[in-house]
Amino acid sequence: MENNANDPKAKTEEKPKIPPAVLVFGGILIGAICVWFGCRSFCYVDTDDAFIEGHIVAISPKVSAHVQKVLAKDNQRVKTGDLLVELDSQDFEVRAAMAKANLEAAKAEEEQSRRDVDRYKLLVEKEEISKQQFDKAELRLQTAAAQRAAAESVLKQADLDVSYTKIFAPVDGHITRKSVEQGAFVQVGQPLLAVVSDEMWVVANFKETQLKDMRPGQKVRIKVDMYGKEFEGHVDSIQRGTGAKFSMFPPENAAGNFVKVVQRIPVKIVFDETTDEKYPLRVGMSVVPEVKVR
Repeated sequence: MENNANDPKAKTEEKPKIPPAVLVFGGILIGAICVWFGCRSFCYVDTDDAFIEGHIVAISPKVSAHVQKVLAKDNQRVKTGDLLVELDSQDFEVRAAMAKANLEAAKAEEEQSRRDVDRYKLLVEKEEISKQQFDKAELRLQTAAAQRAAAESVLKQADLDVSYTKIFAPVDGHITRKSVEQGAFVQVGQPLLAVVSDEMWVVANFKETQLKDMRPGQKVRIKVDMYGKEFEGHVDSIQRGTGAKFSMFPPENAAGNFVKVVQRIPVKIVFDETTDEKYPLRVGMSVVPEVKVR
């Protein structure tokens, strides 16, 4: 008879025993994690439907002319008042000179008419001329004054046209969408380039169920996906309407079948700290804001 001790099937498998200390520690760790997540979900609300926004100022000419110089470059840093584009101003300078000459002539005519009125006034008092002649002299003075005012307006507009040939940066920021080239003929209102302002903020689209305890002024931690860095900020304002309501095709819930959908409401969040040059922010970047509601 063979010995059953040598039979593998007869061997009993011994299960490894987990030490009680490990079980206790694991239970405490799991409980702590649950408590931490519970407290966090109770005190904070967040969303990944959030992006950085900023002012994008479109630059376009106020006069039609050929482009003489283009000093702006793609993605260049500019300050308020920096010269970006210069248009050919010769035609406008000639018009300004003609307007100035017409103004001088109008002033001379007005001065002569005023002298005539003063002289006719003395003559009409002496009854050497008729009252009708004096009235005509006054009418000529009024006409000359009106012509002088019109000439001043024409000269002012001509000077403005000359000044419009130089296009300056309206705000501090960076050049984007540059489409202007030297020598090109540009029309009034034609987009030449844009300046993205340094002033930026976050637009976070929270679910309406997340806004129960959200108020302006609450602290926000803003995590930028590109850098993995957190910035400090606060809730500035909450839009008075859902994003869908202000879309191009707002929902018409009264027509057709209705399916309830949780709406999202845009919340404006501003940065409390100046942006670090090591971590430049750009319009459209994805962020994850966490608002401390309690």
